[in-house]
Amino acid sequence: MHDQKLILFDFDGVIVNGIDEYWFSSKLACEKYLFTKSKKLNMNKFITVPKIFVEIRPWVKYGWEMVLITHEILKTNNPLNNFTKNSFIENYEENCSKLLSEYSWDSIQLQECLDNSRVFQIKTDFEKWISLHRPFNEVVSFIRYAKSKGYKIGVISTKGKTFTSKILDNLNIFPELIFGYESGTKVDIITNLSLRYDIKGFIEDRRKTLSDILQNKQTKFINCYLAEWGFLKSSDKNNLPQGIKLLKIKNLEDLVAN
Repeated sequence: MHDQKLILFDFDGVIVNGIDEYWFSSKLACEKYLFTKSKKLNMNKFITVPKIFVEIRPWVKYGWEMVLITHEILKTNNPLNNFTKNSFIENYEENCSKLLSEYSWDSIQLQECLDNSRVFQIKTDFEKWISLHRPFNEVVSFIRYAKSKGYKIGVISTKGKTFTSKILDNLNIFPELIFGYESGTKVDIITNLSLRYDIKGFIEDRRKTLSDILQNKQTKFINCYLAEWGFLKSSDKNNLPQGIKLLKIKNLEDLVAN
């Protein structure tokens, strides 16, 4: 199957902007499904997605972290805010681990709360839930174009596969391969795919993930593209290593130019 050309895409931040969905689903998870030791959460504080949630988004690797961040923003006692944001993200992974320990939570529990929140919304108002995902129309068009040129398309999402598939179906794009968080790490997924496909590129908006791909001996040959339109840290575009190219949305078709 190495003669089958495959282009891989991250999902949130590359195909869709799902920041609204992450916020409202995480907020509902905190309200409806998450047992918390915090005395009170201010569920009415934010009508729209708070700026701080958007600003922390580039540090997030897994969906369950969104629930943790949302909980900290909504706390009435010592909330995560503009005054504490920098100290939080300076040691982001360590601080997330400390909070898990403090609340006696684990990542599986938080992911289940987030998934339950999504299931509830899909059952009660699917159209409202789906509308929270704003597609990058140029990417959607490029996926259709690449498929017309004979390329296979794979999507690797940190959402569950079921939820990712529903969103893609609504956009009328149908990748040959869809992977959710259940499938393991992106490095492992791409390693396995490299044994079966001619991978022409991986488009992702998390620089660290692309670095992990390049540092893995089975996948270091893959062309890695940092999506300029995604959720990037201010420093992500600087001094990119060999093997990672900054990709502008207007230049997507260059990936299939022969």
